[in-house]
Amino acid sequence: MAKKKKTDGSNVIASNRKARHDYTILDTYETGIVLQGTEIKSLRDGKASLVEAFATIDNGEVWLRNLHIPEYSMGSWTNHSPRRTRKLLLHRREIDTLEGKLRDGNRTLVPLKLYLKEGRVKVELGLAQGKQDYDKRRAIKQRTEDREITRDLGRKLKGIKA
Repeated sequence: MAKKKKTDGSNVIASNRKARHDYTILDTYETGIVLQGTEIKSLRDGKASLVEAFATIDNGEVWLRNLHIPEYSMGSWTNHSPRRTRKLLLHRREIDTLEGKLRDGNRTLVPLKLYLKEGRVKVELGLAQGKQDYDKRRAIKQRTEDREITRDLGRKLKGIKA
């Protein structure tokens, strides 16, 4: 069974760490997702992959594409297709504002996290703008500098001379 992380009362099934590296996340939305019978059982086993997933808005509805939920091992002929397109549940006002923001510029919808909340599967969807290579390098450099500063402060507090 996959390891489940607890965050504010919800179980994280899958997270897309690469999305935060490749994109600048401008805004996040919590959405519901429409699932078939064996998909929820597979998700409760902690199996899913958000690596190539993205969301689109077609005809006023939000769709999640390329989310990989493997077939349920104990399922039969009723198993689902692993990479089928799944509908996301948002309020009309949220969909309209998202559609406007996507039309404005070079932005996309990326799923950041898939988790269980009060027995229901939720998707944290991020409105993202792509990063350039120099932005990624700058973020890595900043993270390394922060880590070194924290390490040096810890050593100073403990009285270790370096």
